[in-house]
Amino acid sequence: MFTPKYPPQDTAPIPTTTPPTAHTPAPYLPANPPIPPAPASNRPMIQLTPGSALTLAVGGGAVVLVVGAVLVSLLLAVAVTATSVAVCAVTIRSILKSR
Repeated sequence: MFTPKYPPQDTAPIPTTTPPTAHTPAPYLPANPPIPPAPASNRPMIQLTPGSALTLAVGGGAVVLVVGAVLVSLLLAVAVTATSVAVCAVTIRSILKSR
């Protein structure tokens, strides 16, 4: 029962070896021509001044705080709902048990 069961040996034919043949190198092919650089973009670059960088950082922080407050309030709403359902369940159970 605890002895291993091995699959039967392969019965595939033994491959025959062929003698090595002389290697003929491939002819030399020159490398692909270089790709020309992409044309310069006509879009204006955005340059951040210290004031605009500060505004961007404050705005990003405000967005993070607002999104965090919304997520915490959603979590709190779920917790309050679960607590109220649990209280209702216990109340209904005690009413039905007392009859």
